[in-house]
Formats: sequence, C-alpha cells, structure tokens
Amino acid sequence: MPEAEQRDAPFINALFFGFLRSFWPSLALRHAKCSAKRHEILALYHYSARPTPLSEAAVSDGPASRGFSLSEPASISSGIASRYATAVFSLAKDDKKLKPLEADVDALESALSESAELRALVTSPVYTRAEMGQAITAVAQKMKLQPMMVNTLSLMAAKRRLFVLPSLLAALRARIAEDKGEVAAEVTSAKALTKTQATKLAKTLKAQLDLDVKIKATVDESLIGGLVVKVGSKMIDTSIRSKLNALQNTMKEVG
Repeated sequence: MPEAEQRDAPFINALFFGFLRSFWPSLALRHAKCSAKRHEILALYHYSARPTPLSEAAVSDGPASRGFSLSEPASISSGIASRYATAVFSLAKDDKKLKPLEADVDALESALSESAELRALVTSPVYTRAEMGQAITAVAQKMKLQPMMVNTLSLMAAKRRLFVLPSLLAALRARIAEDKGEVAAEVTSAKALTKTQATKLAKTLKAQLDLDVKIKATVDESLIGGLVVKVGSKMIDTSIRSKLNALQNTMKEVG
C-alpha cells in the first residue's frame, strides 16, 4: 500500500467505523443479545438452508451438504470463497481492473482487522439477509470500492455467504500475486517489522523461491520473538514461543 494511503488509513478507518455505527446502530446491541447462542447458531447455520445455485458471475456454491461434521466448515468456506474469487478475478482481469481490485482487497482486509462491528456483521447469523445486504452495500459504497466488488458483497449477503469474506480476500490476493509473478508471504512477528526488515526478508525469500515476494505482515505479541512465515502450504516457525513449547514437550517426555 502506498505511504499516502497508509497515512490516510486511520482517518478512513475512523470514518468507516462511524458510518457503520450511524447507519446500523442496532448491530452491536443485537450481536450482544445473541452472543450466548452465537456459536450454536453458527454451527447449525453451516448445515441448513443451503441456497439455490448462483447464476450471477458464474458462481456456484456446489451441492448441498449431507450429514454433520465439525471438520467441514473450513473446507466449505474455502470452496465457496474459491468460486467467488475465480469469478471476481476473471471479471477484473478481463476488464483490466486488477490494480483497483487489489486496492479493494487491501481496504477490506484493513477494515476487517480494525472493525469489530464489521466482523460481527459478516460472521454472525443473527441478522437477516436484507439487513446484511443493506449494511454491507452502504459500507462498501462509503469506502468507494469498485462497483464489481460492491455488487459481489451484496450478492454474498443475499446468499448468506459473507462469512467467507476473509477467505475470499486471501484467495483474491493469491490470484493477483500469481498473475504478477509474485508469491504472497504471510509474516507474523512479535513486533511490527520495519521497512528495512521487510525488504530484507522479501529479498531472502525471493532468493529461495525464485519469485518476487509480497509481504503481508501482522503482529502477535504472544510469539515473544522471532517470526512465523507462511508461503502457500509451507510454514517456517522460528518464534521463541514455538521453541519454548518444544522445550516444554521435551521436558514432559523426560519426566
């Protein structure tokens, strides 16, 4: 993200949060009232009332789920997100709008990270389709996202698929990076990486992978120190927390 956009991020986020609260003041209250049953409802939600196949943007949610398994939600979310990502990416590429799409992905990821209200909206099943659609469409327009992204979010709300939004954004980022000859690396550190550290890490990974690397950095103070680097299905964990856990397990075996 350009430095100018980073400087403007706090202002944009503040504007976004304020708008969400003013546009839909009942969200936080309703979410609090229903929190006791949220996990139970969410578990049932994944396996009930499967929507009819989508025709818009050639997206299909696939066959209805049969049976109940606690191990299925992650794979279901990934599959649905992949279908939406394929449709959105293809349309953006055909229209030569991959750069605006990448900006939308950055904006939505930042908003989800900063706004508890938005996370509640996209993950909680207690809101009606109409409520979710009206709120997410208005917020997307206020954020000045591309019309295609606004329409996609509206469609996802209508089909009760907003819960896959984080997975959708990750899938879109991966496709955009691949199209640019890049690979996305998720880097988690105990403290925020400096620009110099991020650049050096990207160069090191590029030398190992023979691809340009785009760093997506997050902070997790519980790591204590070190890094956790994930590229695709591969992960390198050099965190102090990981080393302490390994030492603790070794001591248990000795004892």
